Amino acid sequence: MNDSNTANAYLKTKVMTASPEELRLMLIDGAIKFARQAMSGLENKNPELTYSGFSQCRDIVLELLNTIKPEYAPQIAKSVQDLYTFLYGELVKASINKDQGILREVIDLLEYERETWVLTMAQLVHEREHPIAKPAAAAYAQPTASKSISFQA
Repeated sequence: MNDSNTANAYLKTKVMTASPEELRLMLIDGAIKFARQAMSGLENKNPELTYSGFSQCRDIVLELLNTIKPEYAPQIAKSVQDLYTFLYGELVKASINKDQGILREVIDLLEYERETWVLTMAQLVHEREHPIAKPAAAAYAQPTASKSISFQA
């Protein structure tokens, strides 16, 4: 098995065993990677690298946008949807205009989103360990198990 096959097998296993939260983090990481690839393409005047980076980053941002579940926390979901919609539009604008400044802002926002998501994941772990806590990040990921609490007077 060559290195490429080994890496692909590892990635496939990682994706297949990841929680919904980890999958979202992997998507955010991918968006950052491809936005940086587009930046490198712009800096080095490499149109193929630029195109590939922009298109893959846009595809991932669109996937992130389409997987938000507003039924769990509508206000948070709306804010995140607005962010991803904005990022997508900025990626289109940066791609058309070959604008490194706009792309840098997109990368900064994606990195901030990554930091926020890592904190959200930590909060989810805390909530699972302490089920009384109120869910803060359910708009991003489907719950892994349904729990019900009943109160009787």
